Amino acid sequence: MILVSACLIGVDCKYNGCNNKNDKIINYLKDKNIVPVCPEQLGGLCTPRIPAEIVEGSADDVIDGNAKVVNKEGQDVTEEFLKGAYETLKICRILGVKQAILKEKSPSCGSNQIYDGSFKSKLIDGYGITAALLIKDGVDLKSEKYFGGGEKNGLK
Repeated sequence: MILVSACLIGVDCKYNGCNNKNDKIINYLKDKNIVPVCPEQLGGLCTPRIPAEIVEGSADDVIDGNAKVVNKEGQDVTEEFLKGAYETLKICRILGVKQAILKEKSPSCGSNQIYDGSFKSKLIDGYGITAALLIKDGVDLKSEKYFGGGEKNGLK
């Protein structure tokens, strides 16, 4: 069973009400059991919603209560992001999910890079909150970039 960011398979759950449909991922997943999720929706955020970023720290800092997630209007949405991350983790544990394909750059799902918290489209190395929790729980994480040019780290 593979957990997948719902936006990657065409569900309109992205912050702007659109999706990040990726035909290569959809093709890869066609004969597999999948669990599509949007941690931000699981946390109670609506779609569309104001873009948010992790500020003043990392995903681990947010989990430990030492950093926040704020939206572009300055509203603290940390509680919703944490709730969605823990609900996603709960789903993985209940279903025995050991692999996940998550949307890169997201403050929830980023598995290699996220935005730096300045809302200026600057990327930094790091994880989203959901990705960090799943990694700690032993889930093998990949982002959509592994399904591009045949990178050797893609799921088998």
